[in-house]
Amino acid sequence: MIYVIGLGPGGEDQMTPRALNALSRCDVIVGYKTYIDLIEPQFRGKCELVVSPMRGEVERCEDALRRSRDGHTVGLISSGDPGVYGMAGIMLELAGPGDDVEIVPGVTAACAAAAMLGAPLMHDFVILSLSDLLTPWELIEKRLEAAAIGDFVICLYNPMSHGRPDNLRKACGILMRHKSAQTAAGWVRNAGRDGEQTHLTTLGELADARLDMFCTVIIGNHATKIVNGRLVTPRGYLEKR
Repeated sequence: MIYVIGLGPGGEDQMTPRALNALSRCDVIVGYKTYIDLIEPQFRGKCELVVSPMRGEVERCEDALRRSRDGHTVGLISSGDPGVYGMAGIMLELAGPGDDVEIVPGVTAACAAAAMLGAPLMHDFVILSLSDLLTPWELIEKRLEAAAIGDFVICLYNPMSHGRPDNLRKACGILMRHKSAQTAAGWVRNAGRDGEQTHLTTLGELADARLDMFCTVIIGNHATKIVNGRLVTPRGYLEKR
């Protein structure tokens, strides 16, 4: 049996009971070091914890499959939700018809960051990753422009890294072709984890922000505003009343 488990932000109080229950059934848990570190205090000595290197996603899934086929109950862990830029898709592509795989959802970064900032996802929104490791930048540009034309609230994952220092600035430039520079926005670093930081800003100011891979960015639609220090996208209930 393989459970592909979303840890959410990572703290025990932010995991679902279903995720904790699945982890408790495993005799082997496989994951990237950062994710193993999140659960080690709870599961040290209770099962085997297998650390996998960064960018070893396919090998990680293959290792979990081998262990499962050898008779182990395996937990393959992702932060957030395993079906949102996580391990679920790779596992289902690799698994055979005889492999028993269960996907256990978790709180994704968009929801965790939105809660820290206020209520910016109250209307239609899109999630886009600015990482061009697996997606050509030209395609990311097209999706950014389409989201801006559609006046969606936009949540950005992987806004910038040492290897991609200009991607956020370029993304903001694309969005400002169709969105005002004064569009309300915000970012969260380490959402739901130690060292959490939140910051309210505008789309224009965001272009110069120095963020990293631990940050999640939310850019509002035309109606998004700051209400008592919180980022809010009205759904229209008060206007209708």
